[in-house]
Amino acid sequence: MDGMKISVAEAKNTLPKLIKAVEDGEQVTICRHGTPVVDIVRTTKAHPERPKFGTLKGKVNIVDRDWWKPMTSDEVDAYVDGR
Repeated sequence: MDGMKISVAEAKNTLPKLIKAVEDGEQVTICRHGTPVVDIVRTTKAHPERPKFGTLKGKVNIVDRDWWKPMTSDEVDAYVDGR
């Protein structure tokens, strides 16, 4: 299978199309003055791993369940005074 050969200038203007072509299995070579200089290849790991929910279960300790509530005036004074 002979791949697509394209100039550097054309590659600059059509990069998204070239990436799609490579994803679809086409070979793409970028040429400078007719001489092949770069082959665009698909990465070996095409899809990033998705996060696995629940992996921190039991590893996170909640010290104060009301951390999100506003501080009382007494708590603010104690915090400012370093108590």
